[in-house]
Order: sequence, then structure tokens, then C-alpha cells
Amino acid sequence: MAGGGRGGKPAPILRAEPDPQPATADTDERALFRAAVADARPLHSDRADLSPPPPPAIPRQRVKDETAALVASLHEPLSSDQWLEGGDETAWRRDGVPLRVLRDLRRGRWSVQASLDLHGHSRDEARLALVNFLAETRAREQRCLRIVHGKGQHSLGREPVLKHWVPGWLSQRQEVLAFCQARPQDGGGGAVIVLLRK
Repeated sequence: MAGGGRGGKPAPILRAEPDPQPATADTDERALFRAAVADARPLHSDRADLSPPPPPAIPRQRVKDETAALVASLHEPLSSDQWLEGGDETAWRRDGVPLRVLRDLRRGRWSVQASLDLHGHSRDEARLALVNFLAETRAREQRCLRIVHGKGQHSLGREPVLKHWVPGWLSQRQEVLAFCQARPQDGGGGAVIVLLRK
């Protein structure tokens, strides 16, 4: 029998392992590139950005407009129709505050910057909410506010309970310069517009 191993099985063919390839120009270029960028840092990071947020934008034009309105209210002469006060509407101004300020407030010359709705509050809850609201708006330097006290249509006896309390609470606050009943589009007899001191 020709060329068999034991048991008649053919002998395995042995192949020589190829020699390791010599370093090529490609390998050298990669090594050079890695060495060149070894100290580079990635542009994007997965770390959290802990820098503080930018401060809120300052509405400079609105501040200018409201300052001009206040200066005009304090220094312009009163016309005869501005002396006419009356009716059953809620209106109040602190001693020393010109009548013109109240008239401008009634006419909507001041833009409402924040609102508080007291619907559903008990008397004590409403007073606390009002005090907190005034503090928050003063901290944000907001001056013209709307406070919705309701018309009492869902109250016992359909009496507007908070409508009677809110003006008294407001007049006790030193930061309040004046307030008046809101115009119909701002809530009418169910709300007051309040002007705070600067």
C-alpha cells in the first residue's frame, strides 16, 4: 500500500505557518498618528454642565414706559374730569399718592405683570396667599398686579366674601400704593388691579 499511515489512514499534511509580516508603512503611520494626538481631548463631554443659568432678561422698555407713566402721574396737572370720583367701584390710594396715579390705574395705563386667583380659598388661606404673592412679585420687581377675588356667585348666600376682605388687607400693606376695580376685560367687579411701590 502506498503512503498510508497505520490502519490505512492517510498521513496528515503538515503546512508551514506563515512568517509574521514585517512592519508596514501603514502600521508606522498609525503609531505616528497616535503619538501626535496622545494629549488631545474630545470636544464633547458626558459630564453635567454645572454652570449657573444666565440671569433673566431685563424688560428695559417696559421699565422705561412704566417709569414715564409714574412720572407723568406725579407731575402732570390734573384735568377737571380726573377730580370726578364716585360710584360703587372699589378704589383706594395711599395718602400722598396723586389722584392721577389711581386714574391711570383705572384706565389700564399700567400693564398687569402678574395675577393671583383666590377662587376656592377660605378667608385665612386667601390672606396668606395674598401676602406670599405680594412678596414674590416684589422680589421679581413686578409692580402692577391683578388679584381675582370673585363675585361670590358660588358662595353661601351668593355674597362675595373675599371681595369685602381683600381691599382691607391691601390697604394695610405698606408696599401697596393704590388699587381699583379691574376693567371688564380684566375681571370687572370680581378683581382688583394693584400698584406696588418701586
